[in-house]
This record gives sequence, structure tokens and C-alpha cells, in this order.
Amino acid sequence: MLFSVFYLSLFLSVGLLSARRAVPDGSAAVIVPLGCGFGVSLLAVLPALFAVVLGFTLPAVALAAAAATGIGAALLYRGTRLRGMAKDPDSGALWACLLPVVLITLYLLHTHVLHLVDGAYHTGQSCYGDMPMHLGFIKYIAQSGEFLPRYPLLGGTHRFGYPFLCETVSSVFVVLGADLRTAYLLPMLPAFLSVYGMFWQLARRVTDSVGKACLAFYLFFMGSGLGFAYFLGSADSFAGIFTGFYTTPTNFVEKNIEWVNPIVDLLIPQRATLFGWCVLLPAVYLLWRFCYEGERRLWPWLAALVLPLPLLHTHSALALVLLCLVGGVYTLAQGPRRKTLLPWLGLAAVCGAAWLCQMLPTVLAQSLDGQHMLRLHFNWINGQDDGTLRDNYFWFYIKNIGLVYLLLIPAFLRARPKQRWLYGGGLAILALAEFVVFQPNNYDNNKLLYVWHILGCILAAQLLVDIFAEVRALPWRALGLAACCFAGMFGSVLTVGREALSDYRQWSADDMALADHIDENAGSDALFLTSDSHVTPVFALAGRRILCGSGSYVYYHGMDYSAEYNAMRALYETPDEDTLAAWDIGYAVFDSSVYAKFAADESWYAARYDVWYENAACRVYKIK
Repeated sequence: MLFSVFYLSLFLSVGLLSARRAVPDGSAAVIVPLGCGFGVSLLAVLPALFAVVLGFTLPAVALAAAAATGIGAALLYRGTRLRGMAKDPDSGALWACLLPVVLITLYLLHTHVLHLVDGAYHTGQSCYGDMPMHLGFIKYIAQSGEFLPRYPLLGGTHRFGYPFLCETVSSVFVVLGADLRTAYLLPMLPAFLSVYGMFWQLARRVTDSVGKACLAFYLFFMGSGLGFAYFLGSADSFAGIFTGFYTTPTNFVEKNIEWVNPIVDLLIPQRATLFGWCVLLPAVYLLWRFCYEGERRLWPWLAALVLPLPLLHTHSALALVLLCLVGGVYTLAQGPRRKTLLPWLGLAAVCGAAWLCQMLPTVLAQSLDGQHMLRLHFNWINGQDDGTLRDNYFWFYIKNIGLVYLLLIPAFLRARPKQRWLYGGGLAILALAEFVVFQPNNYDNNKLLYVWHILGCILAAQLLVDIFAEVRALPWRALGLAACCFAGMFGSVLTVGREALSDYRQWSADDMALADHIDENAGSDALFLTSDSHVTPVFALAGRRILCGSGSYVYYHGMDYSAEYNAMRALYETPDEDTLAAWDIGYAVFDSSVYAKFAADESWYAARYDVWYENAACRVYKIK
């Protein structure tokens, strides 16, 4: 673990030096979160570059550290120092604003990620579904050493069309010897600091107000719509918020409430979103200064920061492209001059070349030929396949987003011209996301919609503060703001409370023992026949390839898995040696999830193959 902490510290130190060089006038309240963004970006880029040649192995990880050291040395040689940063009298407001949310986040990470309780791993509501996939990807990349990696949730050789750099930033620590929990959590800590800190700094820079930045921060991270009203009918209904599974004021599918809380339902369970925003929010901050404040020298730093963005979070990369396009139009509208246009061309050339190299063999190829990927669809999850809407278009967003949505038009009209242009980029994102779906799950277009919402929260906060500043009586001003905060945040407060109370056993001691045995005794490229349970420890904890993963993963990654699913069923119910050989199965697992789904014929395996491992929960037969 010490090596991992040192390794992360090295990359964060270089990130801080990069941030200091990029914005030499920045205070510690800017440099620290911006430096975390640069550090995580480097952690995604450098090991991957060496892994292309050497595989995702210890030599590649070591060379990445050497490269980071070289970058840091070059910055020091150029006179970059962390001491002597600008003093900011408002920095205390940043840390005071962030502290409650940071404490909530740390508590949820502790209880949700491989939390050991009575010898078993427990988790919370939001991580029960996604975390096994992320754990498996992290462990697979580290233990296999493959790069570019194969898709491990299906037999054979399939393109890994998922933005996997959000996993390699943890795989690197597994390679260094860290346990899976430590490796999972380590890069998330600076990523959260970057997301929270740079949102606040962006809001303050755009509005030029500490109070508006603080209000915008909470309108976004603790904002919610009118979903709480559905739970006020009775005491039992209200109590159900804290006992049901996804029956919260921000996630109540039965009533078409799906505008979820960003902390508990996006950033904590969905690593691609977290690491995407960890780079995107610093990038938008730099974009504001580069485009709307005329700091053209920032373009190389902006380009360097976002180099890995498409394979960290493809939706964030697309959102940044649209924000840049609108920013470019703004620049042209001010009068095209060589001095102003050349930085844009440099940014486009560097990012275009780097992003295409990453995307062509991975996410772009998957978008073009994957199953149910790029297609037309109107109005996010409110739109139905027959073209009708479940709710009225505007009512859907009013009840889901609430106060911020109601204030968007007056907030836009009151905004300054540059603020309107920035929000225009958000409107471009909204327009695209409302008509084009980029993945099989319509819901996942919210990764674009939330970027639009970030900008809307900033404008709404500005409007609210300006309105109540005109109220002379302090008690009435405080009462009005409190009422708005209650209406705009109460649902999320309940949702976060539910998440903090949630507790589910995810893997038993027997599951953990099986994973340990696989780690120690199975080959790194072994293919296991398991059920398609999303929590199978063979993949999630041991990181080994399985014949057919859960449809909740592989379908929504755009994969055609019919052959693998049919083979899995046949090998459990009507097994034969030819099919085992055709799929190159190394081990067959029999546990309760197998018998729950299939009429499994274990006796056929018992008559032909030795038991390789057995405990109270499972038996594993060695096929070859």
C-alpha cells in the first residue's frame, strides 16, 4: 500500500506543479483541485502509453513514474514552485462549502466499497449494481497485463468498447501490490476533490461571487425536483424512502422521477462519470478563462489536461467539444484575428489527433457497429419507443429538476453576455441529448444532460442571490432563500439519508475464499463457465474472464452476446465436450446462482473432471 500511496503522491505533485504553471495567479484554493485534475489525467495517460508497448505490467507502471518524474523535474527547472501562491481571502469559503459534502462522500465510500462486515463484503444501494463490473475490469486489466484489453465479460475476443481508462487508474495500484479496496479508492479521493473544488471555482469565476458559487454548488450536488411530494401522503410512504430499494424522491421510476442525485447515484457508483468530471470541470474552468477572458496562452494546458478524456468518459469529451464549438463561435463573433484563432486551431489539432487515436479502435468503433448504439430518440427517458411521451415535456423536467428548471429563462435573460454564451454551449448539449442517443440505455444520456444542468445551476444561483439581495429586510431575505433551498434540495437530502442507511451483503466469506483461490492458482487468461449473475466473484473479485456476463452489463455496452448466452445455458443443462473445447473453457463453477437459473447437470462434470475447488457455497471443476 505504501508504494501505491507514494505513486499517487508523485502524480499529484506533478499535477500541482502543472496547475501552478498553467495559472500562476491562482491561490491554493484553485491550484489544489486543479492540480488533482491534472494529476489524475497524468495517471490515466502515462501508464497507458507505456502499456501499449509493454502490456499493463510493472515495467510499464515504473516507466510511467519515471516519465512523471521527468515532467515534474522539467517544471521545477523552468522555475515552477508551489510556494508563494496568491492569497485568496475567499479560500475559507470554498473549504467550508465543500466540507459537508466531502464528509458525506468519505462516509459513503467507506461503507459502499468492499466494506468488511462479519467476514463478508457489504455495500450500499447505489453501488450494488455497478461496482462489481468496475472491480472486475480493474482486476482483469491488472492481472492479465493485456493492453489494449479484451472485453472480459464474454468468451472469445471482443473489443473493449467501454472507456476503460477510468479503470486503469486503479489497475496501476493492483499492479503495485495494493489490495482491491485500496486500489479502487485511492484515485477516487483526488478525483472527488477536483470535481467539487473546480465546480466551485468555475461558478465563482463565472459569477464573480462567493455566495453565488456556494449556492450553485448545493443546487447541483444537493439539488432535486418535486419527487418528495409523492411520499408525503402517509407516514408509511415517507418511511419507505429509507427502507425500499430505489424508492427515493430522486429515483422513483414508477412516477417517472429519474433525475438522480449526482453524488450518490452518479459519482460514487459510476467511475467513468467521476473521472470524466474530474477532468471536465477543470477543463471548463480553463475554457472560460481561455475563451471568455482572453487568456489564449492556456490552450496547451487545456489540451494536455483533456488528453485522456474520451477513454475516461466519452460523454464528457462530447460535452466539452460542444462547449468549445460555441466558444469558438463566440471568438469569431468578436472579430476573427490570427492571434485569437491560432490557439483554437492548436487546441483542435492536438485534441483531434490524440482523441482519434484513442477512439478509433475502442469507443468510436463500438458506437458505429455495436448493438443498439447510435440512434434517434426524443426526450431522454420520458420519450417512449412509439414516439409518445410519458409526461408532458415541460412537466417532466419541472417535477424532476424543480426550482432550477423553473428559473432557467429569467436567469438566462438576467445573465451577462459571456455567461449566455457559456450557457449556449449547455443548450447545444441539451439539444443533442434530446434527439440522439449514444448507447443502448436511453437513461445514460443524462451524462450529457447533467453538464447542461451544471451551467443552469450557476445561472439560477446568480438570479436567486441577485433577487434576494434587493430585499432590504434581512429576516425576509433569509426566509426567502431558505424556502428556495428547501424546495430545491429537500428531495436530495432524503436521498442521501437513504443512501447512508442502506446496507446489503454483496459477497460472502465463501465468495471471497473462492476469489483468493483463483488468484493464487488459476492462469491469468483462464476462461470460466459461471452463471451470468452480476456479482459472480470469479469476475468481480478475481478478475478472470467468464463465458457470459450479466446482460445488465453486456447488453448496455452494445454487445451481441446471444452465442455466449446460448453456450452457457447448453454447457450447464446439456453439456458436451465439443462445446467446452470450442469455447476453450478452463473451469466450470456450480453455485446457488447456477441452480437458480438453470436445470444444471453437475453429475456430467463430476463423472469426467476433478473438483478443483470446493467450499460450502460452490464447487469448481477443472476442465483442462
